[in-house]
Amino acid sequence: MNNKERTELAGWVITRAKQADADEVAVDIGGSRDIEIEYREKKLEKLKESKSNYLSLDIYARNKYSAHFTNDLKKESLGKFIEEAVAMTKYLTEDQYRALPDPKYYKGQKDIELQLRDDKYESLKSENRVKMAEEIEQVVMAQSDQVISCTAAVGDTLSEGVKVHSNGFEGAVEKTSYYAGAEVTVRDGESGRPQDYCYRSVRFLKDINDLEFIGKEAVRRALAKVGQTKMPSGVYDMLIENRAASRLLYYLQGAMTGSALQQKRTFLDGMLDKKIASEKLTIIDDPFIVGGLGSKLYDGEGMAAKKRVIIDKGVLKYFLINNYYARKLGVEPTTGSTSNVVFDYGTRSLEEMAKDMKKGILVTDFIGGNSNSTTGDFSVGIVGLYVEDGKIVKPVNEMNVAGNQKELWNQLVEVGNDPYIYSSTRRPSLYFKDIPFSGI
Repeated sequence: MNNKERTELAGWVITRAKQADADEVAVDIGGSRDIEIEYREKKLEKLKESKSNYLSLDIYARNKYSAHFTNDLKKESLGKFIEEAVAMTKYLTEDQYRALPDPKYYKGQKDIELQLRDDKYESLKSENRVKMAEEIEQVVMAQSDQVISCTAAVGDTLSEGVKVHSNGFEGAVEKTSYYAGAEVTVRDGESGRPQDYCYRSVRFLKDINDLEFIGKEAVRRALAKVGQTKMPSGVYDMLIENRAASRLLYYLQGAMTGSALQQKRTFLDGMLDKKIASEKLTIIDDPFIVGGLGSKLYDGEGMAAKKRVIIDKGVLKYFLINNYYARKLGVEPTTGSTSNVVFDYGTRSLEEMAKDMKKGILVTDFIGGNSNSTTGDFSVGIVGLYVEDGKIVKPVNEMNVAGNQKELWNQLVEVGNDPYIYSSTRRPSLYFKDIPFSGI
C-alpha cells in the first residue's frame, strides 16, 4: 500500500466514522520495514526483518474522545472496528476541551523538500549489512588484547504514512533511517569489566561513512573506564560531553510541557519571558533542517511546524503546548513536541574547555537518576573523568550529582562548538561551574 492508497483509505474511514455518529475524526495510516543485524564472535548472531502496517483512529463525539489502534487494514474488518470505536466513545465522560485543532493551525505549512528519504534505500542488500557489521567487529577486536567481547550492530528503517483529519487536514511522509555501532566490554584487572559503545544514527546511508572510527571509538571509550574509582565529595566544575548532555536537557524539557503547566507540575510556572538560565543557553526548535532526524512540516496534530526559539539567552520564550492543553489553559497552542533541537553554539571544543578546568569532572555518561519537574530538584549518577589543571587524571564512577534546575542552568558558563549530529537533539558539550558531587 502506498501513501496515495492510504489517503484514500483514510477518507473512507472518516466517512464510515461520521456515518456511525462521530463528530470529528483523525486517522493515521502507515507502514514500516525494519531490519536489525548483530554480529558477535565472528558470527552472525541476529538477522531480523519485520514489516508492519497500522491504522490509528481518534474519535470525537459529543465532547467525548477515544483512541483506537489496529493492524488489520482490510475494509471488511475495519467497518466493524469503526462502528465499535464510535459506540464505545459514547460511554466515556464528557470533556469540553476535546476537539481537533482549529483548521487555521493547519495553514502556513512550508513548501520545502526536507529530504527525509534515501532514494538508494532499496539498493542496500542484506549481504552489505552483514559485511558492515563484520567490519566493525574486526576493527574492534584488532584494537587491544583487553577487549573481551564486542557486539556490532547495523540496522535501518523505511517508514511511510499519512495523516487525515475530518476538518480538512491531509499530510503524508516517507522517511528512512540507518544506524551502525558497537558495544564493547574490556578487561580491568581480575574482575572489572567496563563497557561502552559508539553508535551513529542518520537519514542517509552515505553518512555512516567511517566504520573504522565507530569500532575504534567504542574501544577507546571502554578502555578509558579502566581503573574507575570514586572521588571525594565536594564542589567541582562539571563539563558534560555532548553525547551525555541529553539527560539534563530532557529534565528541563519535561518542565516545559503544556500538561505540566496546566497541572501546576513545573518549576517554570509563571516564568514565561523571564530568565531561567545563563545567557549562554539558547535553545531553538527547528523543524526545517534538511535531512534532520526530527525534521517535519507538521506536528503530531497536523499543525503547521514552525521554527521557534524556546529559550533565548536564558529567557524562556515558549512552552510546548499541544491543542488539548492549550484549550484547557486558554492560550494559543505551540506544539506538543520538539523537532530538531539546536543551540546557539560556542567557539571551543570539549578538549579546549577541559584545559581550563582546575578541578573538575568531565561527565561522559549519566546513570539512573530522577527529576521532580514541580520543584526542579534532580539527582543522577555519573560516569566520567577527573580533570585537574587541564589534564585528565583518572576515570571515576559511583558518584552522584544533585541539585535544583533553577540553580543548575544559571551555573552554565559555556557551551561547546560540537553539536551531536546523530540525534534530533543536537546538543553541544556543556560547561558548568561549582557543582556539588557526592562520592566518598
